Amino acid sequence: MSDIQKVAEILKENSDKTIFVFSGAGLSAESGIPTFRGKDGLWNKYNPQELATFEAFKENPTLVWKWYLWRMHLIAKAEPNEAHRAIVSLENLLDDFWHITQNVDGLHRRAGQKRFLELHGNIWEGKCRYCETRYREEEFAKLFPLADRNFLKNLSEEEFEKRILRGLKEENLPHCPICGGIIGPGVVWFGESLPSEVLEKAFEIAQKGVVCFSVGTSAVVYPAAYLPELCKKHGGTLIEVNPEETPLTPLADFSFRASATEVLPQIVKQLKKLKEN
Repeated sequence: MSDIQKVAEILKENSDKTIFVFSGAGLSAESGIPTFRGKDGLWNKYNPQELATFEAFKENPTLVWKWYLWRMHLIAKAEPNEAHRAIVSLENLLDDFWHITQNVDGLHRRAGQKRFLELHGNIWEGKCRYCETRYREEEFAKLFPLADRNFLKNLSEEEFEKRILRGLKEENLPHCPICGGIIGPGVVWFGESLPSEVLEKAFEIAQKGVVCFSVGTSAVVYPAAYLPELCKKHGGTLIEVNPEETPLTPLADFSFRASATEVLPQIVKQLKKLKEN
């Protein structure tokens, strides 16, 4: 029996129990989303740790928003891939399934995921760091039309360069209706804590999880990287899907050295077969 079949058997036997996927940037890489820097080198002179901080935002909010709008422009043109869709299929086939992601791109939402936790927030939402008010995507797009997903999706490279990279001024930035501060993206920046209610829920899922898939993550950013370890510690089965070895590899019960788009659809196919029999 292949490892794919073995994993599908484990899922079928535990289909009424808590099972979760813990995902990182590798999941979205095959949708064409660079993890931090694009190949064109446009932002290579900047270290993400210098841009993704509240200090940088206070000092130069226009520069920080240009960087985030550049990333949002790439994400808006990307589509969920086969791995995103396979994870949604697992949600539909299993009774208590969760997708806990470190990704901020929202591609899991667009794939149709309903039960998910976003540990690092969502790039399409807004957050005022001055009064802690959060703005959902629809609400934020009204406050900041340049961050509207459809607007960015239909914007050509030339128009993006003209209107945003060259044209964006501080007076165009979104201001919080509550306190008047400039709103930043709804993601977790360096030096910020993960949202406590999201983290608490994630730890609760990991503790009772009987199966954890670690997908496309290097598993080095704590406390999030502790989730697969916690599941394993409480007797769960750990399945790693990553082209390269990670610190989790020695702990994994199954390690697939391949991309998520290759592995996850095969597991779903096997699970569907088992459920039909």
